[in-house]
Amino acid sequence: MIRKEYLMTPGPTPIPHQVSLVQAEPIIHHRTPAYTELFVRMVEGLKKVLFTGNDVLTFAASGTGAMEGAVSNCFSPGDRVLVAAGGKFGQRFAEIAKVYSLEVESYEYPWDEAADPAIIARLLEEKPDIKGVFVTHSETSTGVVNDIRAIGKVVKDTPAILVVDSISGAGALELRTDAWNIDVLVTGSQKALMTPPGLAAAAVSPKAWEMVEKAESPAYYFCFLKTRKKYDSDNPESPYTPAVSLVKAMSTATDLLLEEGMEAAWERHRILAMCTRAAVEAMGLELFPKTLDRAYAVTAVKAPEGIGGGDIVKHMNRVHGVIIAGGQDRLKGRIFRIGHVGYYNFFDMVLALSALEMTLSELGFPLELGAGIAAAERVYLEMTSSSG
Repeated sequence: MIRKEYLMTPGPTPIPHQVSLVQAEPIIHHRTPAYTELFVRMVEGLKKVLFTGNDVLTFAASGTGAMEGAVSNCFSPGDRVLVAAGGKFGQRFAEIAKVYSLEVESYEYPWDEAADPAIIARLLEEKPDIKGVFVTHSETSTGVVNDIRAIGKVVKDTPAILVVDSISGAGALELRTDAWNIDVLVTGSQKALMTPPGLAAAAVSPKAWEMVEKAESPAYYFCFLKTRKKYDSDNPESPYTPAVSLVKAMSTATDLLLEEGMEAAWERHRILAMCTRAAVEAMGLELFPKTLDRAYAVTAVKAPEGIGGGDIVKHMNRVHGVIIAGGQDRLKGRIFRIGHVGYYNFFDMVLALSALEMTLSELGFPLELGAGIAAAERVYLEMTSSSG
């Protein structure tokens, strides 16, 4: 039998055929007017996607590169920063900050809950020398989304800058960088931005630039000042050789997102998330996060008693060709995660849910085949008919 695989992870994610095809075009040189036009189109498109008028800097890296850039460019060794860590990627910010010898105040909260803006406000009041607050918007490892708008209000009138990882949030759920007082917004190409891995972006506010100009940590490849200077020149470009084909891809992908409309894209992700959650609950499974603030990028599900989350992931891949994700770090084996971020529609989810139902049945979990799909269909029809 011919094997066909279906990618249903929270990243990397499938990409539209237009994005795939543009990468097959002949390569162009990165110091030419043709590249400048392409590069400017991508950056200006990203500004619209992120709802920002701030400088948007791009790097040939995964999103973690922009995370490291935010740390190395904005702070000096010994600076005190507050990191909200309620998942693997919140922890990553703390790890990077320690590499650059920052004093890390860690606000750790349960991995099945969201960060509390009131606690962040209290910690900032207790330690007014905090120079930065790091928060994950959409915590892919847990399926929780944090209230960045509320946190932005808390940080806005303090000396600290707000640094937000929205690698899996940007494009998938509401994000208004400037209106929400985000000073450094970092994201990556391989999730809702519907582009292969390898491009990172950082939107940098005037408040953050003031810190960049004073910071003493070392930065070379991820240097914000050099990158801004090149973009602000007569021929906007990158300081170093860019990932030209990925810039083509991202330019096309942002065009597609803007053609759909950002509010429509956010709503599409919300509908897919609600359908998926209704389906897994109809199968007799339990969602992982306690909070209602669940990310629309991914649905995290507790593995049923007696069946490991990794066993579900392996079986779906090996037997049915559907690739989902397992738990990470302390959640390894306890949960599995179904992605619906980026280039997905309802019928992609039906396929994944069908494979999940059959996998659970084959692994000995009692359920009524079709119950999850029926629940998803009902929610989809209700949500789409009410929205016109």
